[in-house]
Amino acid sequence: MSSFLRPPTTGPEFTEPSRIAAQYRAITSHLAITPPVSVVIPAMNEAENLPYVFKTLPEWIHEVVLVDGNSTDNTVDVARELWPDVKVVKQVGKGKGDALISGFAACTGDIIVMVDADGSADGQEIVSYVSALVGGADFAKGSRFANGGGTDDMTGIRRLGNWALCALVNRKFGARYTDLCYGYNAFWRHCLDKITLDCTGFEIETLINIRVVKAGLKVQEVPSHEYLRIHGVSNLNAVRDGIRVLKVILREKRVPKAARALRRPAALPVNVPRGEVS
Repeated sequence: MSSFLRPPTTGPEFTEPSRIAAQYRAITSHLAITPPVSVVIPAMNEAENLPYVFKTLPEWIHEVVLVDGNSTDNTVDVARELWPDVKVVKQVGKGKGDALISGFAACTGDIIVMVDADGSADGQEIVSYVSALVGGADFAKGSRFANGGGTDDMTGIRRLGNWALCALVNRKFGARYTDLCYGYNAFWRHCLDKITLDCTGFEIETLINIRVVKAGLKVQEVPSHEYLRIHGVSNLNAVRDGIRVLKVILREKRVPKAARALRRPAALPVNVPRGEVS
């Protein structure tokens, strides 16, 4: 038996159903959702890569939030040309973690998706993340090593480091991750009320992964393929950033839940605007 939406009928009793029906966003010919989806893209001097990034973004996205890390090229102009309604946040602080926190604060969607600006992520995969969330997950975690995932941009030492750190997190926190240091993730906005984000660098991804588990949120891994950066050079340093990730893991294991609650006022504010929004 199939279901369908009847056309609006005159009369006050049909006003509300008609309004709700108009809010549905068609994803495919067989699937529609009502939660608005915000995509956060932290970027610094990524003007050459943005055409590839925006080309893959689905048309049904509610909004794109570009966090500009004080770019010296025309990153912002390119973003506005490619996506006229893009919301641009001028980053006040420094680091990927600070950029993401600033972007989260500017989002108005019920679902938030994190996407890198280097062209390594396929925006068409967003439907898989959204499907996982609509299906009951709180946090949809991208994984390059889950069945169906893959990577074209990981050296041997980075692969080994990611495996070791992932195994450590699984053992210490009871997680069952297959990938740890990957920035393509999505979550319901209400998750921000249950976790505290208080770091500014690349380790933000690991911190989120750990704290959603400690908060008891339902996590579902989503297979994802990571492509090579198209233009430019990554700021990632395997040794330096690996050490920062390890420090986060060790710190999170030492700090009791009650102590973390006492420290919350000092954490970076997620639910208030950070930086100029245009």
